[in-house]
Amino acid sequence: MRTRDAVLAAALAAAFTTPAAAQNLQIDGAGATFPNPIYSKWFSEYNKLHPNVQINYQPIGSGGGIRQLTNQTVFFGATDGPMTNDQIQAAGARILHLPTVLGGVVPVYSVPGLSGDLRFSGPLLADIFLGKVTKWNDAAIAKENPGVSLPASDVTVVHRADGSGTSYIFCDFLAKSSPAWKQRVGVATSVNWPTGVGGKGNEGVAGLVKQTPGSIGYVELIYALQNKIPFGAVKNAAGEYVKASLDSVTAAAAATEGKMPPDFRVSITDAPGKNAYPIASFTWLLFFESPKDKAKAKAMVDFMRWALADGQKYAPELGYAPLPASVVSLETEAIKKIKI
Repeated sequence: MRTRDAVLAAALAAAFTTPAAAQNLQIDGAGATFPNPIYSKWFSEYNKLHPNVQINYQPIGSGGGIRQLTNQTVFFGATDGPMTNDQIQAAGARILHLPTVLGGVVPVYSVPGLSGDLRFSGPLLADIFLGKVTKWNDAAIAKENPGVSLPASDVTVVHRADGSGTSYIFCDFLAKSSPAWKQRVGVATSVNWPTGVGGKGNEGVAGLVKQTPGSIGYVELIYALQNKIPFGAVKNAAGEYVKASLDSVTAAAAATEGKMPPDFRVSITDAPGKNAYPIASFTWLLFFESPKDKAKAKAMVDFMRWALADGQKYAPELGYAPLPASVVSLETEAIKKIKI
């Protein structure tokens, strides 16, 4: 009798514990620091709704995210610069780019004694980061900032030290603005910087600029706002100097209306439109279309559906622009390509 009771007890215990244990998922991802604030918020909020799904994200830079996804040491990657055809081929399988939010990359600076915002054109930023403009009172800076009292101090350039989608976006804009930049440096998540010092992640660049008098760097908008670092207005394709904001980043995305490529790999830097901020971009999560772990795939497909709907409301408070409705509609269909 006791044997039968023991068997029954064991069966009941298994009935109550085995399914729960099977449903508990830890899903690892890595990549861009640009969207880390919104991803941290999303993964936390989603876990409150689905306590059995724990999504861990390491903001190691877009280059690292692509590399770890390719090596399959993480389930998903994240990047602000779309993977190249060669990178996709190296991954050995079809990869889906899914846009999540929009953001702006801003030129941040620390110039003691300066009052008011500075203005920059693409060619001017290119010459600064090429090392051609080395003094804050250089005629090229003064020309775009009439009436501003500029010091004669040295310019210290701060750039990313790691593979970075933020760098990709910034370089993409500079390459469209400056033939010299396009020829000498080009566009990639990792480039050979002609001058300056490197910081790791958006946090590293923001920290270096904040503590280095006379410095200039580039970070995602939320990092400038959180660190209270001045950032400049940038001249757009329509000839207007525009500061990054939710509205001006959204205006840049309007260029994709009816023109979004099926794989979502698109650039919106230097977009047309009077109100468009010119250093704007989508940021993407990366998934294998035929992942090995179907349970994790199903959980992330469910997460993406939530992120494209309810998750978008968290974007503005963190300095990101929500996706246009047309992109959400296309993406909702594209998610079905992930085999679960």
